Amino acid sequence: MAKPDPAISAIFRRPFPEQVAAFRLRLGNLVATSSWDDVWQDGHDRSFMVAGATKADLLSDLAAAVDKAVAEGTSLEEFRRDFRKIVERRGWHGWTGEGTKAGEAWRTRVIYRTNARTSYAAGRLAQLREGNFAYWIYRHGGSLEPRPEHLAWDRIALPPDHPFWETHATPNGWGCSCYIVGARTRAGIRRMGGDPDKVLPEGWQKLDPKTGAPRGIDRGWAYAPGNTVSDTVTALRPKLNDLPPQPSIDLIRSWLQEGPFAKWMEAPKGAWPLVRISGEDAARIGARREVADLSAETALKQLRQHPELTPAEYVLAQDTVSRATYRIQDTPQSMIYLLDEPSGYLLVVKATRTGKGLFVTSFRRITGDATRRAQLIRQFRRRE
Repeated sequence: MAKPDPAISAIFRRPFPEQVAAFRLRLGNLVATSSWDDVWQDGHDRSFMVAGATKADLLSDLAAAVDKAVAEGTSLEEFRRDFRKIVERRGWHGWTGEGTKAGEAWRTRVIYRTNARTSYAAGRLAQLREGNFAYWIYRHGGSLEPRPEHLAWDRIALPPDHPFWETHATPNGWGCSCYIVGARTRAGIRRMGGDPDKVLPEGWQKLDPKTGAPRGIDRGWAYAPGNTVSDTVTALRPKLNDLPPQPSIDLIRSWLQEGPFAKWMEAPKGAWPLVRISGEDAARIGARREVADLSAETALKQLRQHPELTPAEYVLAQDTVSRATYRIQDTPQSMIYLLDEPSGYLLVVKATRTGKGLFVTSFRRITGDATRRAQLIRQFRRRE
């Protein structure tokens, strides 16, 4: 039995934030095209196109339908229903596949799966680099009609800087379901299904004159999807405020939970995005941004004054803002968020506008019984 396609599994279940963000980076540049190769290789990292879609309103509707599929994990059948409505509403004719049920099924499958797999690959590439894995492992996706070259690459483990990944990072063609996983040790390679002793087949980089790509890779696919945007923190941090609340909040959470933030806290420099407040609250304090950063200075103060908070617990700051029991405008420039947890915690976040910036200037977790928490809440609410 074939293995499930990780990209499509991610779509059917819960897409991860890097995948959604990698796709949404394309939505700022909708490109009218007549052919699929009008946008070439890593040009897809920052642009969205559907071959033959040349009108702005049509392209915008198609982009919204694909974004729904990627961000919400909707099925291929739901995307097909959205596609039919768009085609009818915009009067789009002459597209490849039009006129037959089989043609429509093929075209919608190509649009859906290509965007799912490339956004998945771009998000995974970001995670692999962020995780600083010593080895990347090529895994065959288990398709029913496998390409022999892809089978030959299956289980090979190579360092991230090996030239193989410049051209062979997955997917490697139309319908390719291969993927990459990371490992830190030779034992880890085996645990992830790789073979630390397997070597690349001879001539792996030899070009096929018909495609201009290494043998086994379709024309136009000899690149690493997401390579130009894979440094997630540096590439996406300035864009967090421009993204919709989701996946912006999901990205912030993932960076807090999965290690990068803990590393930053060891020697903080600059600032780190910690929470996203609502547009309404930002307007109340005159902030131009909704994403509030933790400055290096405040991080050092937090380490001194609240050593009981581990880096992983800072994800609770976003929970406090999102699920606040009370929202208090402390000053014309600051909001205080209180989350009274039945477990005995009172979580407190203060977000302050400073010039053009927005910063978390305090985060605390206060323990106590219900009476003590109620007293503290009254004290905070007197500031309103």
